[in-house]
Amino acid sequence: MNLGIIGCGAIGTDVAKAADKMEEIEKIYLFDINMAKAKKLYKIIDKGEINPVEDFLENVEVIFEGASQQAVIKYAEKILRAGRDLILMSVGSLFDDSFRKKLEKIAREKNCKIIIPSGAVFGIDGLSSASIAELDGVTLVTTKPPSSLGKSYNKRTVLFEGNARDAVKKFPKNINVAASVSLAGIGFDDTIVEIVADPVVTRINHKILAHGKFGRLRAEVENMPNPNNPKSSYMASLSAIATLKRIVSPIQIGA
Repeated sequence: MNLGIIGCGAIGTDVAKAADKMEEIEKIYLFDINMAKAKKLYKIIDKGEINPVEDFLENVEVIFEGASQQAVIKYAEKILRAGRDLILMSVGSLFDDSFRKKLEKIAREKNCKIIIPSGAVFGIDGLSSASIAELDGVTLVTTKPPSSLGKSYNKRTVLFEGNARDAVKKFPKNINVAASVSLAGIGFDDTIVEIVADPVVTRINHKILAHGKFGRLRAEVENMPNPNNPKSSYMASLSAIATLKRIVSPIQIGA
């Protein structure tokens, strides 16, 4: 299998390095609007090749996006129309209902998949399973060191309280997990999100609370920041790698 990677930052680099060691993956095509990042990554893997997305699109089976919402808007439709599976990290791009439904329609027509890793949160499988019956409420509380949000505070500060749709709009680079939780559960408008900056904490904390016919769910994780990007949880990279491993593995685990 050949893999395309859009975005050679912290997560893209982690995924490329892991993919480089997978026997099932023969070639890794790299693209980043910052050519220096692509060249830096190319130098540390064996299977890499730098090309524009349009050039490698026909040569890959799966494309991993780890760039930005803007990259999803620019490339997702082209990728799906080419019949390629898309692993999507910038999940916040899907808060636009018309855009998401358009991508879903293309994926159905072309018999390909939009694959969303669980990212920096735990409990997505359970939440997705619970939603098959009926969910009465889902809340995501995210607490980060101010530096992870590009802020500076001397005391615990609640930066946002509202629904997931507004959270993703206001914090497009910091709260992709809200989009994942929304899609797995009860949607962008009914998922409650609280974003907190706390100078005391050293780790990124995500807590999901849900209740419904299945019972009650509480899933909490304290993530270490990615060593190459403090705004991202290291778990996001691990989740992306696990998703890629799941694609190439004959054994599928999870809901």
